[in-house]
Order: sequence, then structure tokens, then C-alpha cells
Amino acid sequence: MDARRPAVTGAGYVPERNGLRDHVAAVGASNPVVLTGDVHATYVCDVKANFDDPASATVATELVGTSISTGGDGVDQSPRDLVQLAENPHIKFINRKRGYIRNVVTPTEWTADFRIVDQVTTPGAPVQTRATFVIEDGVPGAVPA
Repeated sequence: MDARRPAVTGAGYVPERNGLRDHVAAVGASNPVVLTGDVHATYVCDVKANFDDPASATVATELVGTSISTGGDGVDQSPRDLVQLAENPHIKFINRKRGYIRNVVTPTEWTADFRIVDQVTTPGAPVQTRATFVIEDGVPGAVPA
């Protein structure tokens, strides 16, 4: 897979991604959030109107959850992740530790805490917040808290 086109941003699913983007535009959603998972990593991404144009509008935010234990302890970031971050300005965060996303949604903002377990192979290992991102009402795109 080309590091500039990670599957989590829909590069492997262009018709589906474009259908979602078009639906969001048609209904006039002000700041939609897409929750996905099953890639054994955590991502925070802007969904762009046109991924071939980094300056295009952000139309939604994608929060990708990792697995809670599959793949063992995981790593914070792989060398490939660093390449993806450098080559894809719409990707805001990548982490490969195991964990989950704790979402708190209010009328004014969506807060996503990315909770990780440093060592899932150790019974009773503590859970910690690795990163927190906020999506404000009416402002597509996540920002670090």
C-alpha cells in the first residue's frame, strides 16, 4: 500500500468515501464524525472534499479505533506511520497501542480521548489517555485538546 494513501482515509474505498462525502454535503451536516475501526491502529483524520488537493475543504472527521488486545502490546508509532503523517496533512494522529476511544458528545463539541493500555500482555496494566482531540460544533476537523 502506498504510504500516501492509507486505507483508513478511504483510499481503498473511493466510491464509498465519495458517496459519504456527497451525502454529507446534500444534507448540510455542519461537522459530521465518522467512527471506524478494525485496522489495529488509532487514527484521527480530516475527511477532505478532494484528497488529491490538500487545500480542499474538510467535510468531516474520521476517528478510527484500534483493537483492545489483538496484535499484542503494539507500538506507539511505526516508521511507516511517520511517513504517513509527513505525507498526509489530513492525518492528525496515529497510534498502534491497544485501547479504545472514549467519546463525550455535547451540543457544542465532541471530545475523543484515545485510551491505551501500554501492555495488554500484563494483567491489570493501567489504562491511560494517549491523546485527546476536540471537534467543535460547526467546525469540521479535529484539533488536539
